[in-house]
Amino acid sequence: MAAYGLYTHIQANRFRSILLLIGLFVLVYVLVFAGALIAEVVLRGDAPLEFLVRGAVYDFWIAFPFATGGAILWILIAYKFHQSMIDSITGADDVTRTENPRLYNLIENLCISRGIPVPKLKISEETALNAFATGLNQKQYSITVTRGLLDALNDEELEAVLGHELTHIRNGDVKMMVIAMVIAGVISFFGEMIFRIFFQGNWRVSSGSSSSSRSSSEKKGGGAGIAILIAVVLIVVAWLLSIVIRFALSRRREFLADAGSVELTKNPDAMISALRKIEGRGELVRANSAIMEMCFDNPREGFADLFATHPSVDRRVAAIVQFAGGHDPGPLALPGPGQPAQIEKPTEGPWSGQADAQPRSGPWS
Repeated sequence: MAAYGLYTHIQANRFRSILLLIGLFVLVYVLVFAGALIAEVVLRGDAPLEFLVRGAVYDFWIAFPFATGGAILWILIAYKFHQSMIDSITGADDVTRTENPRLYNLIENLCISRGIPVPKLKISEETALNAFATGLNQKQYSITVTRGLLDALNDEELEAVLGHELTHIRNGDVKMMVIAMVIAGVISFFGEMIFRIFFQGNWRVSSGSSSSSRSSSEKKGGGAGIAILIAVVLIVVAWLLSIVIRFALSRRREFLADAGSVELTKNPDAMISALRKIEGRGELVRANSAIMEMCFDNPREGFADLFATHPSVDRRVAAIVQFAGGHDPGPLALPGPGQPAQIEKPTEGPWSGQADAQPRSGPWS
């Protein structure tokens, strides 16, 4: 699916995301087949490999409706309670207009400019600098910001971050990420359940039955060992692919959300400045990896960067400078206590000397 502009990139990304989510659901069935194969080994360990595979296929189709129903039930539970679970982990609380008019005014202006409903706003008392959006429908959508972010960013930078998260909501990214997180949770649950049942329970009893049974299996050319190896490989591959798919869902979306924020605010300098201030300061102490994947920034360094769900700040800033203009001040120090946060004004370039400058023409303007 070719993409030639911002909106066609968004459409192409949605199409790829649907395919990736289908792939995640397929991985659930891969785990079910792996479990069926292990069950056949437990019940008929002295059978040839071909017989074990045929039995596993038969068992798979019997288990298919139950696996589907279980996965759907899991998704429905998450649909109902995912927000409360995330809030309990991050310590986020709803905030009213009276409690924080600054935050409400900024998000309301962005929503009015696009004619979309204002999402719920929440504040987490974390000192880290980060934000994330959650929700599966219009009534559930919410944006959570940390106390550290509110204290460190000025209004223009905070507006850029809110525009980023609002773009995630507009593009359907939030819904996709929550669903992907839920399905990945199903995969982890099924995989762990299979290992616990067959490798810590029944399988241990079966494998210790008698040495004569094992020698008989070897004489008949039994395929138990190969079948177990196939099942373990399927489980590991399914788990690894679920991680890779979640990464694929995240990385490209961050570039598009940055672009959407610049389009909303018409202020690439504020987006760049916000990224530079948040850089390396976004790790939420109480959040798990699934929540960090939904955040504005998910800092990773060294070897861990290979498994990062977000592109680096340098790459995100470079994309903004290339396609929307703006000035990159490089890494920024945070203002000290009591000092107001100020956005740096470039001394040269397309934005110099213009207090109310507008972005130059380009694909994001």
